[in-house]
Amino acid sequence: MIEKKTVCQIVEEWLEGKDYFLVEVTVSPDDKIVVEIDHAEGVWIEDCVELSRFIESKLNREEEDYELEVGSAGIGQPFKVLQQYYIHIGQEVEVVTRDGRKLAGILKDADEEKFTVGVQKKVKLEGSKRPKLIEEDETFTYEQIKYTKYLISFK
Repeated sequence: MIEKKTVCQIVEEWLEGKDYFLVEVTVSPDDKIVVEIDHAEGVWIEDCVELSRFIESKLNREEEDYELEVGSAGIGQPFKVLQQYYIHIGQEVEVVTRDGRKLAGILKDADEEKFTVGVQKKVKLEGSKRPKLIEEDETFTYEQIKYTKYLISFK
């Protein structure tokens, strides 16, 4: 069986000096290798082909046959690595917490421990007849959430 660590090292070698980053590598027991990469400006098919050929040049099909799939992390998929939070700062995201809350807002900040989302809430201010829409920042640790993903909007 091809080792996941081996594939990760090959991908990291290809990534050197590029703005792409590795999201995930999976290797199934029957040697189906799936590599997901991402980039702040999107992933180009030509780069997936180049990475696929690079991986194939480093692995020997004579020793062990495998199936290889290289692609982007997917625009509507949950974030898997911290860099995905970084590249989506300033964009609208959906957050689902472990306690079942679902909210949408603008990703304001992210670091190794937590991230902050600006969420619009209706609040009835003193002296006003109707609730007003205000933005409130909510900060989450990564342990508090089930997932965060980019919110696709066609507004």
